Amino acid sequence: MHYISYMAIRCFLLSMVAVMLFCASAWAQEAQKPNIVIIGTGGTIAGVGKSNANVSAYQSAVLPIDTLIKALPEITNIANIKMEQIFQMGSESFNNERLLKLTRRVSELLKSKEVDGVVITHGTDTMEETSYFLNLTIKSEKPVVLVGAMRPASALSADGPLNIYNAVIVVAHKDSAGKGTLIVMNDEIHAARDVTKTSSVKIETFRSLYGPLGTIVEGTPRYYRLPARPHTIQSEFDIDAIDTLPEVNVVYAHENMSRVPYDALVAAGTKAIIHMGVGNGSVADYITDALKEVRAKGVFVVRATRTGGGIVVRNGEINDDQNDYIVTDDQNPAKARILMALALTKTTNTKELQEIFWKY
Repeated sequence: MHYISYMAIRCFLLSMVAVMLFCASAWAQEAQKPNIVIIGTGGTIAGVGKSNANVSAYQSAVLPIDTLIKALPEITNIANIKMEQIFQMGSESFNNERLLKLTRRVSELLKSKEVDGVVITHGTDTMEETSYFLNLTIKSEKPVVLVGAMRPASALSADGPLNIYNAVIVVAHKDSAGKGTLIVMNDEIHAARDVTKTSSVKIETFRSLYGPLGTIVEGTPRYYRLPARPHTIQSEFDIDAIDTLPEVNVVYAHENMSRVPYDALVAAGTKAIIHMGVGNGSVADYITDALKEVRAKGVFVVRATRTGGGIVVRNGEINDDQNDYIVTDDQNPAKARILMALALTKTTNTKELQEIFWKY
């Protein structure tokens, strides 16, 4: 009888040791996983259509972030996940106030030793602008990835789930550190500075002028090039030192255009106008005087191109030195607006502003 009791106790103790060892191993595995915060802002990735066949007609920003993530249990094998819903809207509704709020929250999270990286679900319409702002103002080498979708979560061929999964993979990988803010879409990894949305409906909408930084293959990011321009910790801009952003606006040039938008923006108090010119940021002869008047009133003029690519040459058809204008280098107008707003928090000297465009 005593022998049986001894054996029972021994088996019980051995089983407890086994359970403790198993738990310790599980705890160790959890501790080794990176800690990633996923911030939800809405967008198509959280959208719902009337039927599963709706891929382009839908209501965006419907599903909360926790619903999106609960549908992807596989990501818990990659990282320890926490979620926050900071906005629930289409990305066309981003403005300076919301952009600053999001960036401050990302900065705050990355300062924590308990956070190894951040994923932001975001509408694709202005994703390139938000990512570029983060790229220039976040003072951390920890990975930040923006991710979205071209089809709503309810669609038969929704691209959001795999995009989120890939975004978590990228943030969790050691090779993603120090590369600035990234966009992960359609199995590709893009640098925030270079990427732009090129189609209103296609899955492969995001393209970079110089190609993606890398791609995701079977759960592993592979990088093939690095960002050449300053970002994050190399940048002179810091979200913690920015309370507000000066107003900067874009005017689209076309045949038979009017000077009314320029005059209206100046009257409304804009600090700079991005002239989205044809070709090499060209200015029509009947708009030349309008731009000169804009600059004479203290508002900066920045020449950009509407072509979608290429460099705006300084002192080409336009004498930029004489007119005290700025050119964008290869920045598209939307990103030029972001950079000009940040630049104006540092200086109002035209030559120094131009140097900032050459630099970034």
